[in-house]
Amino acid sequence: MSKEKTTESRMGKRGKKRKLRKRAYFILIPILVVFVGVLTYAAYLYTKADSVFSESYKDDGRAKSDLREEAVDPAKDNVSILIIGVDQSDTRNNKGNARSDTLMLATLNIEDKSVKLVSIPRDSYVYIPEVGYKTKINHAHAYGGPDATIETVENLLEIPVDYYVKVNFNAFIDVVNAVDGIKADVPYELYEQNSNDVQKAIHLMPGEQHLNGEEALALARTRHYDNDIQRGKRQQEIIKSVIHKAVSLDSVLQYDDIIEALGKNMTTNMTFDEMKSFIAYGTGSGNLDIDTLTLEGENYQPGSTYFWKLDEIALEETQELLKNHLDIDPATAKRYENDQDGSMSAKSADSTEEETSPY
Repeated sequence: MSKEKTTESRMGKRGKKRKLRKRAYFILIPILVVFVGVLTYAAYLYTKADSVFSESYKDDGRAKSDLREEAVDPAKDNVSILIIGVDQSDTRNNKGNARSDTLMLATLNIEDKSVKLVSIPRDSYVYIPEVGYKTKINHAHAYGGPDATIETVENLLEIPVDYYVKVNFNAFIDVVNAVDGIKADVPYELYEQNSNDVQKAIHLMPGEQHLNGEEALALARTRHYDNDIQRGKRQQEIIKSVIHKAVSLDSVLQYDDIIEALGKNMTTNMTFDEMKSFIAYGTGSGNLDIDTLTLEGENYQPGSTYFWKLDEIALEETQELLKNHLDIDPATAKRYENDQDGSMSAKSADSTEEETSPY
């Protein structure tokens, strides 16, 4: 009897082991399938991003900013990125010479993974080295593309611009749609044209709501109801919403569409390898720390043309803040000697605006 019980006991243990193995297989197989699927998707995204963003790369001939002693490496250095938003299209026949509609400078601190995002009002009255006089900063791109815009921003803020990203508004629409829209607080009822310049095609009511790409663009671009400063702040909040949603796990399956949307509407002097260095900012612990700033000033209208005249004291404070964030020498000299008191040696600001308008 004892032998039979022992045999039965052994058979029972073997049966339990077989059941445990079957259960383990049922658990492990789906996990392995998901794991392989994730790796395959990641490899696909990597390959696509490499291909798409490599096509967006444009060598601007600068190994480094003239305000840098050495070239930077975003994997280990603090860097700055100038975001140039342009509203150019075949309909407007302004490809290549469009004024910039949005200008933002982002400084990134590698140690604390923080970002400072400065909105530069498009009507800011500044010195443009490309032409040698002061006028609206959004004319810099029309006069000399990203190079002239970079020179102007470097001279204005007295910090190096290491990289630039030039995007068409189509990219903005497509990216917002790719992340299934964003939540935004609409401050007032507004009517705005859409991306095809159809007047009053977009109608938004006040309050927090979910916006698609066209609606988000309408909120970002309108300036009929307030001013450039408020417009800049709205754009900053919208960009922050897009970034936070894009880096969330909920948007992982939309990365394919995000890459496609950016790639076909973007030009940059960043290589794909340099872009990869910025992934760390979005994958650190907690939410990405983005501190938004704007350039204070006042309305300035010396003639028939309106400008935004920057407050010199506030500008100096912003310059020092950005220098500290980049950890660069605060004594960095200005690149250009010009009429810093706001005067113009050749023409008045108003005549320059009217006589030399880019388009």
